[in-house]
Amino acid sequence: MASIHRTTMTPGKLELLTGWLPKQSWYVGDAETPELVKAGGFRLDDPEGAVGIEFMIVADATAQEPVAYLVPMGYRGAALEGGPGKALIGTSEHGVLGTRWIYDGVHDPVVMAQLRALLRGEATPQHQNKSDTPDPTVTVHGTGPDDGLDIQVNRVLRPAEAAQKSSGLLVAGWTWPDGTAARGVLAAVAPQ
Repeated sequence: MASIHRTTMTPGKLELLTGWLPKQSWYVGDAETPELVKAGGFRLDDPEGAVGIEFMIVADATAQEPVAYLVPMGYRGAALEGGPGKALIGTSEHGVLGTRWIYDGVHDPVVMAQLRALLRGEATPQHQNKSDTPDPTVTVHGTGPDDGLDIQVNRVLRPAEAAQKSSGLLVAGWTWPDGTAARGVLAAVAPQ
């Protein structure tokens, strides 16, 4: 189980995402500098213990209607070899672990392998802010993919419960800036 360190990161995750998010093709805001707040998320454990894995949900409060984004992240102690340049969100100085290279998780093979394991029922979602604490609010509907199937990560989140007949769906909640709770599909097995 991963340990959550009570320390600082400079720059912080929200600061890095504020500069990175507007450059993404799936960003739907019109502000060059979004006003991001942490809205939810969870963690997964890397079986090798080398990569920190976090699925962070951030809400952008600059729009007339707030928008929630899912950003899976891989925290590494060294640069990801062979990873595309666009995959790097940024680097940060961690108060305990030193320099961390923070990658967009959809481009990190360890993050995606653990997401597939979660959808297959072979990994347990962990609380975002507590060490060694499962998060029962993160649920998987149906059976997940074999390693060969693609996963669709929903970057812009819409409140909706999973359809009962759908399978291979990852569902979790977040909190809007006004305090209202929402749930929606974070990822799904891509249709064949």
